[in-house]
Amino acid sequence: MLKVVSISLGSSSRNHTVETEIGGKKIMLSRLGTDGDWLKARQLFCELDGKVDAFGLGGMDLYVYIAGKRYTFRQAVRLIEGVHTPVLDGSGLKNTLEKHVINLLQEEGIVKFVDKKILLVSGADRFGMAEALIQTGAQVVFGDLLFGLGLPFPMYNYQTFCRVAQMVLPLITQMPFSLLYPTGEKQTVNTPKFTRFFAEADIIAGDFLFIKRYMPEKLERKIIITNTVTAADIKELADRGVHKVITTTPEFQGRSFGTNVLEAMLVALSGAKTALTAEEYLEIIQRFEIRPRVVDLRVA
Repeated sequence: MLKVVSISLGSSSRNHTVETEIGGKKIMLSRLGTDGDWLKARQLFCELDGKVDAFGLGGMDLYVYIAGKRYTFRQAVRLIEGVHTPVLDGSGLKNTLEKHVINLLQEEGIVKFVDKKILLVSGADRFGMAEALIQTGAQVVFGDLLFGLGLPFPMYNYQTFCRVAQMVLPLITQMPFSLLYPTGEKQTVNTPKFTRFFAEADIIAGDFLFIKRYMPEKLERKIIITNTVTAADIKELADRGVHKVITTTPEFQGRSFGTNVLEAMLVALSGAKTALTAEEYLEIIQRFEIRPRVVDLRVA
């Protein structure tokens, strides 16, 4: 049996393990949260190195890509230094699978993006999704400065977003990741912020932990396009009035895992010892018929 373990700086309350079969291969997917404990995460990587087929890195990015350029987070590199088992942070799928999913939703009429108002909570973390949303003709608000840095500056223009990202990422990637992204128990705390941008949007897209941390009490008739959600998250979104939840990763026994888990799974299935190319990811996605999860909460 193939074994994939995601080691996350996130809350251990979201831990989960499933066994499934894909393409005739049995695979175990596990998510281990360390509640923001960097040293514990480092210890787990070292202890499990060579004992699993691939690692996911959760609660932290290793890389982000903007306009074809890769930016590396210094703290993430230190976390996995010396680890020989492949470590995947999901960035490869964010630039392939998520773009593919947006196009699929449009082509199959599941979501009509043209002229829809979309709040993308962090475009730098989801550059493939950002590109695809712009190409659909949607009106995208980029929330990177709002939710990443707490600055009251929404960005309404794709070129502006790219220029700002290219200016600030060389600095941001040297900072402790906990200053940029909720880790540990912060992932379970909801503190509504910049709520008018949620209210004005037809669709809220991007990393679920950003959405969960800052979303308002009411999200009536909204569509959420995101990644890792549990059954409890789905119920909470339904209670807030959300009409539809779409995860770019498929459902495994009642929940969707993060892109880091799915990317690690694809690498394990391929037998590779490193990240795949964009073309290889798309080929294996299509070969194993990996599709997004769509939950209509009006009938759920």
